Amino acid sequence: MNVEVERKFLCNADTLKTLEEIGAVCVGQRQFHDQYFDTPGFDLTLRDLWLRKRKGCWELKCPTTRVNGTEETSGEQSKAIALCTRYKEITNLPEIQLRVKEVIKEDTDSETAEKISSEEDESWLSKMNLVCFAEFTTVRRSFTLEEEMVQIDLDQADFGYIVGEIEVLISEEGDVQSALEKIERTAQKLGLTGHQRVEGKMHIYLKRNHPDHYAKLLREHIL
Repeated sequence: MNVEVERKFLCNADTLKTLEEIGAVCVGQRQFHDQYFDTPGFDLTLRDLWLRKRKGCWELKCPTTRVNGTEETSGEQSKAIALCTRYKEITNLPEIQLRVKEVIKEDTDSETAEKISSEEDESWLSKMNLVCFAEFTTVRRSFTLEEEMVQIDLDQADFGYIVGEIEVLISEEGDVQSALEKIERTAQKLGLTGHQRVEGKMHIYLKRNHPDHYAKLLREHIL
């Protein structure tokens, strides 16, 4: 299972030029449509679990709070940690269904629970009372910076928000600190400044379209 270590940044008119100057290579552009699901009571997202369907495939993003197998520490690490997110990505559908069932098991009857792990059609969504709360399309232009082994994505969402992402994928037991250092070096090459985490697409989408949901996530320090 991979862990996605990522730092978001705001794009400007010089971003493409800067990418070219630092040697980033464009590896393509694609468009994808995302749907996000949760219960009406937000059982998943209030635990920082993000169930997504993208291009017909299911993904569950789960937070990880460990660095090199140990709990996070303060000090110099804290600045890089504060600017980045780290999520495990589960893409196996039965495993996703099992993890979701564990979270909302109090609302799932025993007969449904027995069937969920092998269910491959989308009837499992209604059985677990999962509904779509966010849906949008993104145009993504991707670059690689080989010397740092990072990917840089420029995302333009159909609701008018543009954001960049510096991403490093590691194994679940991989070296998170090394990934953070690669991201920090890349950020410096891009001329990024500021010490506050940049809002992602979901932040802006919820703020504009579902302010009550957004407010609950803020209160729980999820966003």
